[in-house]
Amino acid sequence: MTRKFVFILGSSRPGGNTEALARLAAEDLPAGAEQTWLDLEELRLPDFVDSRHAAGNAYVWPSGAEETLLKATLAATDLVIVSPLYWYSVSASVKRYLDYWSAWLRVPGADFRPAMAGKTMWAVSAISDEDFSTADPLIGTLRISAQYMGMRWAGALLGYGNRPGDILDDEASRLRAKGFFTQESV
Repeated sequence: MTRKFVFILGSSRPGGNTEALARLAAEDLPAGAEQTWLDLEELRLPDFVDSRHAAGNAYVWPSGAEETLLKATLAATDLVIVSPLYWYSVSASVKRYLDYWSAWLRVPGADFRPAMAGKTMWAVSAISDEDFSTADPLIGTLRISAQYMGMRWAGALLGYGNRPGDILDDEASRLRAKGFFTQESV
């Protein structure tokens, strides 16, 4: 079976440290793996409205950017959340993407939860603090989300980068990126 890595880019800055770290790590994807990169700045989702309990509101198959994200998420074998650490958690665009999972659980024909079970979730993040424990809330958000969906949590690649381009100058970050996607789960 061909592995399909879907990278969900959640930075408000194109080509930032987090994306650079993810692209560096992607250079060592397993042989034959496919990769798709989706930028949440280009595929903007409106604020999520939870209408589960509203009378007469039924969830329907989405269109536009939401449909693109849903289909790519369902097609992935490996889902990589690429989000800088913003206020100790994922970026607003990644949080909004995850909020949409609540709707996708209810979209007829998506079978979202069963389809997600068994997939692998990874995280990549650049942080501007040398104390990587500051990323614990970001990691916890993604790890618990993966567990809830029955996904395998494969871990987080963290790198240090404060100013644009710092990540590529940080040897320790570059070394952690090497072979990240071929490791066993953590």
